[in-house]
Amino acid sequence: MSSVIKASEKLRQMRNIVSEDLEHIPRFGFEQNMFRQLYAALRMNSLGRKAQYENSESEVLKACVKEYKKKKPDFKPKFDEKYFGVKRQ
Repeated sequence: MSSVIKASEKLRQMRNIVSEDLEHIPRFGFEQNMFRQLYAALRMNSLGRKAQYENSESEVLKACVKEYKKKKPDFKPKFDEKYFGVKRQ
């Protein structure tokens, strides 16, 4: 199998994982959608070869909440606590 096909398949798998995770972070207004975008970007990074974040949805979500709260301290993101194994603050 060529490296291009392998990379293409890996990217498809990564996108599928992120898509599944996003099913558990509802769309709900501008701030929530921005939070979803941040999660998607950090999660894709966590699945790549040069990951800067832990490779688990719960660790990425925690990092996402921490980063987003730096800009919007009063923001309370909505997500499926059971799926992510993380309690909302």
